[in-house]
Amino acid sequence: MNSIKDRVNILVNEQVASKHCLSVHAHLNNITISRVGEEDVDVILPYVIEFRKQLFPMLDANKMPKDLLAFSAIYLRSEAGAFLQAKDHEGKLIGVIGMLAYDYRFPYLNIDHRKTVEVARLFVEPAYRRSGLGTALFLQLTQLAKEKGIERLYLHTHPFLTGAYEFWTKLGFQLKDFRDESNFPTIHMELFVDQIA
Repeated sequence: MNSIKDRVNILVNEQVASKHCLSVHAHLNNITISRVGEEDVDVILPYVIEFRKQLFPMLDANKMPKDLLAFSAIYLRSEAGAFLQAKDHEGKLIGVIGMLAYDYRFPYLNIDHRKTVEVARLFVEPAYRRSGLGTALFLQLTQLAKEKGIERLYLHTHPFLTGAYEFWTKLGFQLKDFRDESNFPTIHMELFVDQIA
């Protein structure tokens, strides 16, 4: 195997072949999903930073990505931005998802200038994975995207995040490209909003 693309293809094919079911569990009946406001940032931002550390221990935890450094401006005050939170019946935070204006930092993807956002920071507590919570968060986010006139959803994921490619494919995302980004095998995907039921 010579290329990163070959290695990612094998991993992706194995994930697609596994065919895990995304069933909705009864305990999701008591979940609330709401939009994050300025009053929530003191809880949401540390949650996202900690979750990121757990999923990506190989990254320098002291180097914050731009979207987290300017969280309110990018997710809460930007026309294209939004951030959602899911809480259980006791008010405990159990998942988040966001979208932000796509910044065209990957010129080789040939993404045209239709109104595009990047779906980012989908984090779900381990006890709620494969429960339908990730799907519920995403579907709520797509409603906001439609209201904002967004035409395309872009995201990228990595093969070491088990089940991520399969999850996004089930939601309708199409493979755009495989690349090695800063020594990380990266899967780029897109979904046009008018294709969402």
